[in-house]
Amino acid sequence: MVFLDMPSGLRRGELAGLMWWDFDFKNLHVSVTRSLVDQHVGPVKTEASRKLMPIDEYVAHDLLAWYAVTPYKKPSDFVWTTDAKRAGAKRGKQPVWLSAVMRDHIQPVARSLGIKKKVSWHTFRHTFSSILKANGEDVKVVQELLRHSTSRMTLDTYTQALGPDKRAAQSKVVEMIRPKERVFSVYRDAEGFSV
Repeated sequence: MVFLDMPSGLRRGELAGLMWWDFDFKNLHVSVTRSLVDQHVGPVKTEASRKLMPIDEYVAHDLLAWYAVTPYKKPSDFVWTTDAKRAGAKRGKQPVWLSAVMRDHIQPVARSLGIKKKVSWHTFRHTFSSILKANGEDVKVVQELLRHSTSRMTLDTYTQALGPDKRAAQSKVVEMIRPKERVFSVYRDAEGFSV
């Protein structure tokens, strides 16, 4: 799940709603057509969300490896179908509860790695956006990969500038306005900073 969600930025409900027939492994894309919230199937969030989404060949390989071991291989089966006995008659017919996967598997691993911030499925979507921006991807590419209806949503809500990127950008401006040969020493005296 993580190896698909992190490099795709799928919303939690979209990830849960994926069925095997949504994937075109030959052309390396997935059709995101449904969202699952609290085990109820519905449409995706926006019309822009319904666009085909590319998948990397390594991600496709991981998905095919999962397909090889899951007992639920019918085209209409959910990719991550519950196999829990407590699911009763719904066993094999509905997806796993992603909140339980996050709570029982992903968050404990994050804590063991020293990650103190709250990790959720949406964390992967925001991280995907920020990494794309840090890699210098065009905002339109980022918008379409996230399947947002506007680039404003992508920039204002999802994409964060990373610390080193902000420092590098600021340094470029400083270099433009300050001649390189003029270097000032800054020291602290009793009343504050002086040059």
